Amino acid sequence: MPLVVLVPDSAVARAARAVTAAFSSPSLLAHCDRSYLWAAEYGRARGIGFDAELLYVAAMLHDLGLVPVFDSVTEPFEEAGGAVAWAFAAGAGWDPDRRRRVSEVIVRHMWPEVDVDADPEGHLLELATGLDVSGRRPEDWPADVRTEVLARHPRLGLAEEFVGCFTAQARRKPDSLAGQFVAGGFAERVRANPLDR
Repeated sequence: MPLVVLVPDSAVARAARAVTAAFSSPSLLAHCDRSYLWAAEYGRARGIGFDAELLYVAAMLHDLGLVPVFDSVTEPFEEAGGAVAWAFAAGAGWDPDRRRRVSEVIVRHMWPEVDVDADPEGHLLELATGLDVSGRRPEDWPADVRTEVLARHPRLGLAEEFVGCFTAQARRKPDSLAGQFVAGGFAERVRANPLDR
């Protein structure tokens, strides 16, 4: 069955992608595009209710903390990215609750598991980024959906870029989740991602 999810058509969604395109590498931008599509398709296929615009903005901005201009010396990259997203959302006119939510979704995408009932957008982004970065649970997306998403947004050497980013985060912030991931064999999992075959 072909991919049926749509990208939200709003000024805020377009602005979020423009920010990511301005500050990220082509492979990181494509990763953000795929992360939204994986997340939205997973949610649609399972009847999980989610806020598409919130999920899209979080997917677009979730890795800005890895980009040198936004990388914090002391804070984990997901916390830095959540802060950037909060500021973006404030500038977009989102109310305080929605600003908090986009930041939470971004911080939680690094958690090992996010409760779907408590945070459907966080749950979906955590699963989607797990698939896209380290190839976790590819069978949860039909083969034709995987093929279509990868054709629309090729991987462009994402694996080596992520290994480099996470290794740098781990060296400077060893107690962060990125540091724990690297210590636990992150590079090997990323390089073995079946999406790169």
